[in-house]
Amino acid sequence: MKRMKRIAIQGEYGSFHDIAAHLYFANEQIQLTCCATFEDVFAEVRGDSAAIAMLAIENTIAGSLLHNYDLLRQSGTMVVGEQRLHIQHCICCLPDDDWSTIVEVHSHPVALMQCRSFLSNHPNIKAVEADDTAGSAAYIVENQCHGCAAICSADAARLYGLKILEDSIEDNKHNFTRFLVACHPQKAALLRSLAEVDKSSIVFSLPHEEGSLSKVLTILSFYDINLTKIQSLPVIGHEWEYLFYVDLTFDNFTRYRQAIDAITPLVKSIKILGEYKEN
Repeated sequence: MKRMKRIAIQGEYGSFHDIAAHLYFANEQIQLTCCATFEDVFAEVRGDSAAIAMLAIENTIAGSLLHNYDLLRQSGTMVVGEQRLHIQHCICCLPDDDWSTIVEVHSHPVALMQCRSFLSNHPNIKAVEADDTAGSAAYIVENQCHGCAAICSADAARLYGLKILEDSIEDNKHNFTRFLVACHPQKAALLRSLAEVDKSSIVFSLPHEEGSLSKVLTILSFYDINLTKIQSLPVIGHEWEYLFYVDLTFDNFTRYRQAIDAITPLVKSIKILGEYKEN
């Protein structure tokens, strides 16, 4: 019998992090620890070496969650998996409310942005930013906020007993978020096998020299390593220096490790954030 896994997520029960965690750990027993911020998520993992972090890292519409890249790099955790989730939003309210009584809609700023066209068709409803989609639904129920609606997942609406006024209200129906699963490095081997990995997330910095990035990319290409994402972030306090967060996919783990060894002399610093199976 597998031991129950404790998963730290940002958001409440019914949030997209909750849905992603249950998808990734399907058929396993999990216990969620709901956190207000991503900083709190990593604090949970630091405080309990058995805890696992689930965090959103990028969205096909909103782009990368840049702050989470820094938190991941500084956390000392190891990425062991990823989960892609199709994001669908609904608008919901208390059972005795309806379109004629709704004056406010509460949700996370990203969710509000992803439903911009829908909201523009309801100019009489004021958008109110909140910390979490599912948290907005919970708040409306706990405080019996008549006249208020939430934008969240249909799962969250049902979980909190809210009435769904309309489902699939997101502007872009090809709206996906990618989540990463991270844990204490000593626990990584228990959550994934290196024999099965075909993807890696790394971060490196480069000397401020002409062609430094192209040299690294050329070597990765030589070793048949495919770049699926590259994200640069400035190094605070160091003008014109950047950290490059890169996702790599590969067919041969040995060739991938050889590629890492080959680029190491060309960079100022390099760190493997995790090696895992592509989802």
